[in-house]
Amino acid sequence: MPARRYAVVLPAYLAGLLALDTQVSFRGQLALGVLTFAVLAAALRPLPPLVRAQAVGVVLFATVGEVTGSLVWGVYHYRLHNLPLFIPPAHGLVYLSGLALSRTLPARIVVWAAAIGAAAWGIAGVTVLPRLDVAGAFGVPLLLLFLWRSRSRATYAGVFLVVGALELYGTSIGTWRWARDLPGLGIPDGNPPSGVASGYVWFDVMALLVAPWLVYAAGGTLKPKRWIRSSGDLLSSIRRREPIGTMSASGASSRASVT
Repeated sequence: MPARRYAVVLPAYLAGLLALDTQVSFRGQLALGVLTFAVLAAALRPLPPLVRAQAVGVVLFATVGEVTGSLVWGVYHYRLHNLPLFIPPAHGLVYLSGLALSRTLPARIVVWAAAIGAAAWGIAGVTVLPRLDVAGAFGVPLLLLFLWRSRSRATYAGVFLVVGALELYGTSIGTWRWARDLPGLGIPDGNPPSGVASGYVWFDVMALLVAPWLVYAAGGTLKPKRWIRSSGDLLSSIRRREPIGTMSASGASSRASVT
């Protein structure tokens, strides 16, 4: 499937999924979860192994983040106060949607749209929006840093645009809701917070780091190099490498490589 179709079909599926969730019980959520895992599997099938591993990595790290942020910390809550089964695979679809968007539109346009949108949202959250969003404003600089310094900036920008749209939509229809203040800290938080995409940046960063090892463990022929020698090398390591191996706007997938 061409990248432009991924950029349209997957976000449309996610929007429909969130709308359906507002109408179903716990059993209905289980059915939506099974369906979403199937959709993710179908979306991954034609992609290169490295891209599949990246999406799987996002699912794994995002699920840890969901359990921590929602069930343990209580920063946000889903409608039934659980972690719906469709949420983990949906994170994989969000990543593929953002990746496809970054491969469909000119990278410069995607990056600038994300940077301007994030900065404007962050400023609005502490000035004109009816709900004060200090916590979100803290996350915006991190996203802007990655959009400025990382060679993977287009991917992060595409994911931000998808995440931002889904967050605004999901909270507006009641699929989930963010706490007014960060529990235990008392810092005002938006619904959704402007810096929510900064969390996705970390999911993506970690997924990009472990993806080559997942491919190698699954029988890949390319042995990954040790990209990170110390925590201080993180930004420079990310800056040297593109994350994809890759999805093109015409639908052709180039050969994955790890250098």
